[in-house]
Amino acid sequence: MSRSATVETTKPLSVQLYDELRRRIMLGTYPQGTPLYEQRMAADLNVSRIPVREAMPLLQYEGFIETTPRRTAVVATWTEQRIHDLFDTRLGLEVAAAGAAARRVRAGGTLSELEAAVVRAERQLQEGDALLQAEANGAIHLALVAAAENELMDSLMRAVGGRMTWLFYLTSSRDLTVQGQEHAAILDALRSGNERLAESLTFAHIEAGRTPSLAAVRPPG
Repeated sequence: MSRSATVETTKPLSVQLYDELRRRIMLGTYPQGTPLYEQRMAADLNVSRIPVREAMPLLQYEGFIETTPRRTAVVATWTEQRIHDLFDTRLGLEVAAAGAAARRVRAGGTLSELEAAVVRAERQLQEGDALLQAEANGAIHLALVAAAENELMDSLMRAVGGRMTWLFYLTSSRDLTVQGQEHAAILDALRSGNERLAESLTFAHIEAGRTPSLAAVRPPG
């Protein structure tokens, strides 16, 4: 693999490649609509074609790539409809998860994973790396759904999480301090077990990102 690829050697090679290809897609190293040929990527990453081929299905599952009728993999292209689809899905999934998580807290459950994710995001805010901030922000939303302790919700959120983080990066000019305050308010509502407040705050927080995300994919002018 090239020296520019930052990986964890303890991970299987296909997972390392998935992480690196995901990073390159989000950063625009492989721009939207770009064909992805296994042989070319393998040479670029200094690996064989087999681990590249193994990484592709997960990238497709998470919405980073798609397959053309000729079975050529290309980097997915954001459209306004795809953004609406993602936000509508997130509203249904995350709002329901927030309510379920609040009910769990009332029954004695904890929010340790979500609390840790919020702390990590606050710490990352000081670092100034837009991609790492997007990843930390995405981790909060994954942890919110995980707090519902619903396996099906978790599975659905895994399919949504990559697309969501990608958009967070594309809209990294948004005020992350305000978003952090909104995360803290949601967490406080969950801690209190107030499911209606948690649901409404989650809905408003997600919906606030729709317009900036639409603006990010519109051509300039």
